[in-house]
Parts: sequence; structure tokens; C-alpha cells
Amino acid sequence: MKQVIQNFKTGELYVDEVPNPSISENMVLVENKFSLISAGTERGTVKVGKASLIGKAKQRPDLVAQVLQNIKKEGLKATIDKVKTKLDSLKALGYSTSGVVAASMDSNSKFRPGDRVACAGQDYASHAEVVAIPQNLVVKIPENVSFEEASFTTLGAIALQGVRQAEPRLGDKVCVIGLGLLGQLTVQLLKANGCRVFGIDLSKNLIDLAITSGADGAMLRNDSNLNTAIDNFTDGHGFDSVIITAAAPSNDPIELSAVISRKKGKVIVVGAVKMDIPRDPDFYRKELELKMSCSYGPGRYDNKYEEDGHDYPFAYVRYTEQRNMETFLDLISQGTVKLDNLITHTFDISEAEKAYDIVLGKVEEPHIGILLAYPESKTKKTSLVSVQSNAVSTINIGFIGAGSFAQSYLIPYTKKEGASLDTVVTTKGITAKNVASKFGFNKASSEARDILDNDQINTVFIATPHNSHAPYTMEALKAGKNVFVEKPLAMNYDELEEVKKVYLESNRKLMVGFNRRFSPIAEKIKSEFVGNGEPKVVNIRVNAGFLPKDHWTQHKEIGGGRIIGEMCHFIDLMQYFTDAKPVKVYAASIKTDNQNLTSEDNISITVSFSDGSIGNLLYLGNGDKSLPKELIEVFSGGKVGRIHDFRKGDLHKGNKLIKLKLDGKGHKQEVEAFLKSLKETTEAPIPFESIYLTTLTTFKVLDSLATGMAQDI
Repeated sequence: MKQVIQNFKTGELYVDEVPNPSISENMVLVENKFSLISAGTERGTVKVGKASLIGKAKQRPDLVAQVLQNIKKEGLKATIDKVKTKLDSLKALGYSTSGVVAASMDSNSKFRPGDRVACAGQDYASHAEVVAIPQNLVVKIPENVSFEEASFTTLGAIALQGVRQAEPRLGDKVCVIGLGLLGQLTVQLLKANGCRVFGIDLSKNLIDLAITSGADGAMLRNDSNLNTAIDNFTDGHGFDSVIITAAAPSNDPIELSAVISRKKGKVIVVGAVKMDIPRDPDFYRKELELKMSCSYGPGRYDNKYEEDGHDYPFAYVRYTEQRNMETFLDLISQGTVKLDNLITHTFDISEAEKAYDIVLGKVEEPHIGILLAYPESKTKKTSLVSVQSNAVSTINIGFIGAGSFAQSYLIPYTKKEGASLDTVVTTKGITAKNVASKFGFNKASSEARDILDNDQINTVFIATPHNSHAPYTMEALKAGKNVFVEKPLAMNYDELEEVKKVYLESNRKLMVGFNRRFSPIAEKIKSEFVGNGEPKVVNIRVNAGFLPKDHWTQHKEIGGGRIIGEMCHFIDLMQYFTDAKPVKVYAASIKTDNQNLTSEDNISITVSFSDGSIGNLLYLGNGDKSLPKELIEVFSGGKVGRIHDFRKGDLHKGNKLIKLKLDGKGHKQEVEAFLKSLKETTEAPIPFESIYLTTLTTFKVLDSLATGMAQDI
């Protein structure tokens, strides 16, 4: 399918053929008819992408701070690799579309193939022939509303939410600062609400358009008569409310809003403006109320609402972002909102670059509402796209899942043992195409079947969300393929037993991404204790850091939580150092009434091993980032080995301290070891029994927490 893309590293903007997206539960697949370019928002997004590295840093100081923190935690080289991966990515543009449902997996059975719908959401409702949208960001289009009109729905919901925040009453006098597309819609919505509306902007064309849209008055910001006109318009009282829909780097809209508001008036910020709030004289003396308007409305940025499909109760949240979208379409249907004057250009998707030339000012042409049209296309339903035609080697690899982790720590090392990269699959076609181009895959796809059904692919890497690991692993093994799957292997007892059964019947190799045992420093320390015949005490302290409850890894059905998803690393490391089987585990976590904290993220785990060794894990989410993340200590036979964040370590023996300078967490070595085992037909780097017991132990940790008792493994 065709999609508008911007290369975030170079800033280049173009239309490319990418695999169409796939859908999962609570999502709707839509074939676009039209999409709206939000000139103000997208102009800013594209300009950031076109900026130099220093320019990007200036515009996103928050990300610079994250980079500096990451250097302290993971080192300069690892951080540079991460930054390169982030920069060398393709960005989807657009967030307001209309089209026809092609398929639906919504939980309410509300949408059927053929339904006319409007869609919202950055990275969802993109400028592309086919889009995959969460169900709460899709609404049906009334019969008398055209696709062109419906493509405005997201912008309409944003404008509507700004008006709702102002809570206007019949007869209120309201000023709209910024008369771009969002401002024009706001003017019409306020007029529909029985308000008298005054507009302010820097453009004479937009002033005239606002009058056409129904504004009772509108003037240029630099007009010397502006203050007098406002005085007369408001009878000297000032505006009941001011809605700022401008996008401006200056503080002028905020300062102006305070001057022109009445005492106890409201200032609503919808647009992206500088917000240095001056206390004196007006904000303080007038007791003004300043309110932010959050995008499309209640539900925005709530993963449970947007991604999981959980709606808010109608009686308690009358207008969610979806219900705002529906309301806006109703207003168009009734003729209350008119959009004919707001559509200035329509381009075919193949000519999208011309549209952005206008948006970016390369072509000076008056514009406001620019639409992209999507005619019928033979390629719009294609999940598989050829990218290049490299030779296929003995080890031919397919990647299911290729996020930042896979791009940073797995894919770069796969060619070291002479493997070839055949097909990469991600749910978003734009990501698959980018990864394929960047790393040299022959094909990009959005459907796992394009790997699983390909007989030429004999090895599969799985780096998807945790809940899909076991299903994909079993499908790949049944298809006769060797499997490298990121941790965890399974999410529960049943899945683990099913994987075990399929593995034992498959006669294929199975590897789980327990990388730390492959780190050079772990191997060096283990070698110091080999053959001493004495049990070991392994102490591991992980300063993991706080993770909010809405993070996907904390979602029990998707990520499984940190015990299953993260702590398995350290159970495996204990097995590695002891060369013994875990036989019993006891766990205790903190208890807190703080709803922001996850008790299980602050836990003490003790594991007993078959040779008499003991492993102690302190996994903590309530520490400070300035403390290094991981400290591992191994005690046995009068020696102590220590690992400091897998960047350095030391060995204490014979009353001497020996410094160890061995960097890296073993990602490179684990991939190379797995591929070498395939090439030389040797045993898998980690015995399946060890992988099985590590996974089983994490489930027993949960049982120990639930019962308060030690659990046999």
C-alpha cells in the first residue's frame, strides 16, 4: 500500500509502498478514502524531522536528558547505538481519516466490513491507503456526510473539546486566538452554542474566512484598533472566555488572553503556545481560570481506553473522545458545521509531496484544509513487499517483531555467522519496510504467516509483546523452524507445558534470550568457581526503577508483569553460576496502599538449588536512577566475584582485588552462540531443561507471593 513517510534522520518526506498493517483484538482495519493534513501540527512535526541533530536536541530537551541518563547507566557506545536506531526510523504522518471498514476485531461487534467510518489517532489514522485503528478511535459516518467532510472529524473533536472546557453559555462573548483550521472549526462550534464570537489572527485571509464561518468580528493581531474594537464588542467587560487555538513559539497569545478577558473569565489553551503565565497584573487581579484542553477529549492517552477498548460509563463521562467525534459528525449532518469553505486543496496520495510543499511554504499558496485522496489500488491489500534480493544462505532468518530492542541488540549480530535475512514482520508496515531497508532483509510484511509458511526460512527470531511468545514459538516449531524467542518463553503454566510438548516433538532448536549468562564478565567470573565442589551464594540486586502501571509490560494479559517478564533473567543467571537446578523458592514483596506503586516490583526472592547453593534476588522499583542498575555477587570457596552493571567487575581471591574490565550484557554473544549451534549442528547454547525451570520458577514466585509460603519447583 502507499503511505506518506518521513525519514526522521534525514527529514526526507516521500510516498512509499509498504506492507498494509495487521489488526489484533479491539482494532478495526480501514481502507482510507480521504485523510486531512493538519497543517499546523504536521508542519511542526515535519520541521523537527528536517532539523539537524542539534536542532532536534534544542526542540526536545527532555530526550537529551534521557540520553545523558542512559550514558550513565549503559555506557556511551550502547547509548549511541540506541540513539542511532531511534533517529534512523520512519515516521508516519497524519491522524484524521475517513474510509470503509475492511475487517474488524472490535469487542462490541459494532463495526462490519463496508461500514463508512471516520478514524483518529497519531500513528493509527495515518496518511496511508489502509490503516489499523483501535475501536474507540473509530466512529460511523452518517449517511448524508461525505468522506471528505468526515476526514475532518479528529480536528473537529479537538475543537469541540476546547469549547467544552470553556463551558460557554447562551449569549457568552468568546474570543478565538488563532484562526487556522482548528480556530475556524472552533468559531462554528461556538456559534452553534449561541455565543457571540470574535477572532484574532496574523493573516488577513484567515480573518476574512472567520467572518465567512460565522464570526461576529475578527481582526489582525497587529491592528492598532484591536483593543478599542474588543472594548466595544464586550461593552467594556472583556471576554467571558478566550480559546487559544494558535500554534506559536511566543508568549503573546497567553499575555493577550489575560488582557482581553473579563474578571473571573476563562482562558482555554488548545494550541501549542509558549506558556509563561504572568501573575501580574491581569491573571492575578482578574482571578482568571486557566484550563488545558486535552486533545480529542476524555480517554486520550489512557491506554486502557484507547488500546484495550475499555469505554468510560456514559452516565459519568458523557463526552469521551469517541463521543466527541460522533457529536462533530452529527453537527455536520445537521448542517450546523459547514466545511465547504475550509477545503482548499485535494491531492491524490501519490502526489502528497506537492501537498506538503504548500504546507511547508515551499509553494506560496493560500491554504487551510488540504485533503489526500485514496483511489482504488491493486497493491493496497498486500501484506508482503519485496525490498531487495540478496542471496539466501544455509541459515535463513525471519524476524517476527522488530522494535527498538530487536534493532539494537538482535538483528545487527545475525549476519556474523553467515546467516541471511529473509523477511521481517511487524504489525505496522512502515516499521517492517524501514527495518528491511536498514538491515538488508529481502522482504517486509505485516503478517507472521509470510514467515511461518515460507519453507525457505529455517530459523525464526521472535521479539514481539510477551503474550505472543509462546503461540509464535509453537507455530514456528510446528512449521519445522529453529526458534530464538525473547524472554519470557511463556506467560503461565499451561502455555509452558504446551511449548514443552511441541518442542520435544519438533526436533528443532529452541533458544530464549537470557543474554546475561553470555556476557564476557559473567563467563570470566564463572570460570573462577568451576570444579571447587562447594555450593555457592549468589546475591543479585537490581535497581530496576519505577515503571507506571499503564506500561504495557505491567499489563497482566500482555506483558505479564516484571516477575515473569524481567526477573526470569536473574533466575537464569543463578542457574548459570551454580550449574544446578532450582528446587524451592520463597518470595516476599512490599505492601502498600499507594495505587501508583506495584508491590511486586519491590520484591525479595530466595531460590534453593539442588547442589545446596542459594540465590538471593532483590528486585527494586523504588530506588533512584543515580544508583547503577545491577550488582551481582558470587561467593564460594574463599573467593568473591562481583559484576557492576555488566560494565566492569572485580574478583577477590588470595587477599587480593583483581579488577575486571569486560563490558557488555551478552546480547552479541548469545545470538552468535545460537547461530553457531545451528551452523555446526551442536547442542543449543542453553539446555531446554534450564529454560523450562527458569520459566517455571517465575510462576512459582507468583504462587509464593499469593500463599506466603515457599514453593517446591
